[in-house]
Amino acid sequence: VVYQLTPSGSGWTNTTLYEFHDGSDGAFPNGGVVLDASRNIYGTTTQGGSGYGGTVFELSPFNGAWNFNLLYSLTGGNQNVGGAWGTLVRDAAGNLYGTTADGGVYGEGAVFKLTPSNGGWTYTSLHDFVCSTDGCEPYDSVVFDSKGNLYGTAAGGGAYDHGVVFEITL
Repeated sequence: VVYQLTPSGSGWTNTTLYEFHDGSDGAFPNGGVVLDASRNIYGTTTQGGSGYGGTVFELSPFNGAWNFNLLYSLTGGNQNVGGAWGTLVRDAAGNLYGTTADGGVYGEGAVFKLTPSNGGWTYTSLHDFVCSTDGCEPYDSVVFDSKGNLYGTAAGGGAYDHGVVFEITL
């Protein structure tokens, strides 16, 4: 589920905003969420979706409720590992960036960008890991530096198969 905690007296009130159905909407939203200026919520799931690699979704407030919008269905070779485990990162133009622990061209994970385009979203792979010196299984989020380059970590690959820290120059 995606939920909201609201201060209430001496405690908190828990409100479910969306409950996943393990279908085309995805399953197991593991990472955090990001917000835009319009209070839309963006997040990911690690499993499900039509590509079995998790999903990228948006929840939009509407008349006191929340509308679910599937932005992209990720692909993954292993339905139990797949998808995006980390939190998405959003740039000033509204593009979303994330990683998948599985999937990508070589099945070892990917760094991706989703760009708003004509009422939909366009997927761009920024890097597909091969589990060599470039690493594999990037479970965590990426971060930007002041020049717009992305940095992240991959759990496997690299020297002695202990993982890597990577940079993607945009």
